[in-house]
Amino acid sequence: MVFLTRPTLEQLNFTREETMVNHLGIEFTGIGVDYLEATMPVDNRTKQPMGLLHGGANVALAETLGSLAASLTIDQTKQACVGLEINANHIKSVRDGKVKGVAKPIHLGKTTQIWEIKIYNEAEQLCCISRITMAILEKK
Repeated sequence: MVFLTRPTLEQLNFTREETMVNHLGIEFTGIGVDYLEATMPVDNRTKQPMGLLHGGANVALAETLGSLAASLTIDQTKQACVGLEINANHIKSVRDGKVKGVAKPIHLGKTTQIWEIKIYNEAEQLCCISRITMAILEKK
């Protein structure tokens, strides 16, 4: 089992309130033993001027998923997760509908974690692939 804590989707979605995650319309839609999933609308909040899903919105979705997933694998009373690096390859443009991101672990070490986030359009076509490296810090 990857996740030490496994909150409900309702609990995860409550954490969005008053954040950029909520502003972008990101909604957590699935949590399993080793994955976290969320959707994001492709609308005026997430498009760039050419009418396509903004690459930065993809990265915001990826970072949201990777950061939250990492935080569920640690003892949050003793540790915290912070992002060290994120990258994204934009593979296919999206003009409307929703995209779905799925985060899965690649490496879960004592001081670092690496998560892969794949983002799909509504036809289940891969549109973006991202990787985030997280640092695991001891709380003082």
